[in-house]
Amino acid sequence: MAASGQNPFHADKFPLQGRLNSPRGENGKKPMSDDSFIREVNQEYRQAQARAMWDRYGPIGIGIALAIVLATAAWVGWEYWQTSKANTSGDAFSQALRLSSEGKQDEALAALKALEADGHGAYPLLARMRAATVLADKGDFAGAVKEFDAVAADNAIPRAIRDMARLRAGYVLVDNGSYQDVSTRVEVLTDDANMLRHSAREALGLSAWKEGKAKDALALFDQIASDDTAPRNARERASMMAELIRGSGAAL
Repeated sequence: MAASGQNPFHADKFPLQGRLNSPRGENGKKPMSDDSFIREVNQEYRQAQARAMWDRYGPIGIGIALAIVLATAAWVGWEYWQTSKANTSGDAFSQALRLSSEGKQDEALAALKALEADGHGAYPLLARMRAATVLADKGDFAGAVKEFDAVAADNAIPRAIRDMARLRAGYVLVDNGSYQDVSTRVEVLTDDANMLRHSAREALGLSAWKEGKAKDALALFDQIASDDTAPRNARERASMMAELIRGSGAAL
């Protein structure tokens, strides 16, 4: 029996209070709660998944990244090479034009022929067209027409450039050929849908006038002069030629 006045459940005999209130385990560390344990397990699981994904797809990802880098480098290198060649061809074309403007036609032709053979981009075609012009400037009209005709007959060349070659050949032949020669090349360009129709009609009109076909020439010049879609300078020239023909009385 406990002594009178003493509590039989004294804390010294049953130290439960301290154990219940203590947040630490027997080793002195705080015990892991359920939430902490779950987070730890989830973190380890995610890390394991990441390692597995890397082991499986990591080399593929590196390969793709390397391929992208190499492709980008190749593209940049190709663009630089293209630009460099275009700049070189542009410089060569400018040099040929300078030689032509200085009256050095033979040297200009040699430079243009070299550019036609070894040029880059559109410069070989520009060189062909310019070489034909240089031949005409030299007085080699047959050679010039031959060059323009060759461009016009080349189906690998865009239609607009081939049409321009036909027109240029026609203008050379206005003073150095017959009306039939001019018509053979530019008649196809006089269609209302063709952008060169006004110039083609002018070439035909000049050739017709030169060959004594005054009525044909007057009809062509009147057609140009009355066409509001024609350039103003073309309409002015056509009006002047129409007045000249009427004044001469040759179209009566």
